[in-house]
Amino acid sequence: MIEIFGFTGSFLDVCVRISLVLLSLSFFLIVFRFVRGPSLPDRIVALDMLVAVGIGFIAAIGVQTDYYLYIDIAIALGLVGFLATVAFARFVLNRGLAGDTTIMNEVGESEARREAGQ
Repeated sequence: MIEIFGFTGSFLDVCVRISLVLLSLSFFLIVFRFVRGPSLPDRIVALDMLVAVGIGFIAAIGVQTDYYLYIDIAIALGLVGFLATVAFARFVLNRGLAGDTTIMNEVGESEARREAGQ
């Protein structure tokens, strides 16, 4: 029976390490999209995904260290990230309604790409 507990502990360690590697890979891909994103809404979505990856990092570290208070911190970060995304979306909407030329140009370019089949 003791061997099962040893196996589950080592299996959990391997799973946490794999999840940290995958989260690191996704972090770099999201940062690339954030820097390269052609429009402001793309960057806002990338920022929201960075918050989600940060929550994953916090949760994985909490499981690895057996300090589960980190899970509560991840939940609080999720709430703050959601509110930030809503605020950014409202900002973009207000810029579009105000007739901001940069937003109107981005919308025109997006519609042109969609019509061209990209």
